[in-house]
Amino acid sequence: MTKRILAVAALVLMVPALYLSLVKVPSEATMGTIQRIFYFHLPQGIYSYLAALMLGLGSVMYLVTRDLKWDRFNYCVAELGVLVASLSLITGMIWGRPVWNTWWSGDARSNLQLMLDLLFIGYLMLRGYLPEREKRARLATVFGFLAALDVPFNYMVTRWVNTLHPQPVLGPGGGGLDPLMYPALYASLLAFACLYGFLLLQRLEVARVEDEVEYVEQLVEAA
Repeated sequence: MTKRILAVAALVLMVPALYLSLVKVPSEATMGTIQRIFYFHLPQGIYSYLAALMLGLGSVMYLVTRDLKWDRFNYCVAELGVLVASLSLITGMIWGRPVWNTWWSGDARSNLQLMLDLLFIGYLMLRGYLPEREKRARLATVFGFLAALDVPFNYMVTRWVNTLHPQPVLGPGGGGLDPLMYPALYASLLAFACLYGFLLLQRLEVARVEDEVEYVEQLVEAA
């Protein structure tokens, strides 16, 4: 039921999010139309942070409880993390090319976001190479902690050093937005929240079935 609600909400909310982002809100005075990608780029960055923090929390819970449901939660979150972190990098490159005349600036924010994406990928690769479930679950938590550790540095780096990346517009010390732009941003954040919530719940269900199949295969091999 929850999945269905999230799926419907995501579909419904995408309509006003697209309309507000692409049509309704005014273009930014300096960058023009290309700035509209901001309403898609920022949510991916925020949800990549959230995925990293969830992975870090799940890693702690696994080490404390040794319950494999947390391992299942972790690799589902890591897969979603690859998606959102990669989308944040791609949309950032599309935005940066006409504005900074380069696809990749190599500034601190870009590098830390790439590192976050690679940590998600590294988590999944490590799991793929280790056949023993408990061992790979335990060792993979290292990548979970590193991903969570990346988040505060990633978020704060534009406040600490001069980068091509714009200053934050949300949170303490943010530069703020034109009031007319907030509805588009909030609609986009909410639409993607519903979409990614649905994808995570769907992936968790599939992962639960995969674990049951793996358990049955182990019983057959042991027989």
